[in-house]
Amino acid sequence: MNLAEKIASLDWEQLSRQLTERGYALTGPLLTQAECIELASGYDQPPQFRSKVVMSRHGFGRGEYQYYAYPLPSLIQTLRESLYPPLAQIASRWTEALGSPDRFPPDHESYRRLCHDAGQTKPTPLLLQYQAGDYNCLHQDLYGDQVFPIQAAFLLSRPVEDFTGGEFVLTEQRPRMQSRVSVVPLNQGEAVLFAVNHRPQQGTRGVYRVAMRHGVSVLHSGRRFTLGVIFHDAL
Repeated sequence: MNLAEKIASLDWEQLSRQLTERGYALTGPLLTQAECIELASGYDQPPQFRSKVVMSRHGFGRGEYQYYAYPLPSLIQTLRESLYPPLAQIASRWTEALGSPDRFPPDHESYRRLCHDAGQTKPTPLLLQYQAGDYNCLHQDLYGDQVFPIQAAFLLSRPVEDFTGGEFVLTEQRPRMQSRVSVVPLNQGEAVLFAVNHRPQQGTRGVYRVAMRHGVSVLHSGRRFTLGVIFHDAL
């Protein structure tokens, strides 16, 4: 079964329910160990990236990441194209529940054209590298007016064998309530799908908006690589 077939065979009804109820969902392993190693080893190949960010220089945390350039590596292009359609259905239900007229086209190329028409032409998939003592502050990946509400993060390294610490963390801020934190365990090759900025939540008085942020806790040892798949492009 190839990667696109693996994604199509996921239980999207259950993933949709989990995303809506708690703001994240786990796919189980989608990338093989060989694919993870291939992506992580590409970190030291500058020609495939458009820019590099050292987090400490901007107050983002510690560690660094690089944004891929167009054309994207074929594996990442497949992830973007294959994950987008079922996520677009979920995203459109979210915007409808929140009273927004925005709906998302059924294929990623059509959505990418919307981003480019809005001046957002830079690709946003990125490869992150953490070493001992590194971490990523809580944040939202927003790059312009066009924001796709859901994104994916793939763990490329092996917990315990390659690194310790460095857990993926999500917080949600509900109206008039303190923030709730989720620590999400990941296996190599597995993705967490999660809300970029807001998701709808059903309350006793109707649907309300929950603000989401994500980050990575301090890495205790080793080296951790993550692939981030964001569906909206950047200014």
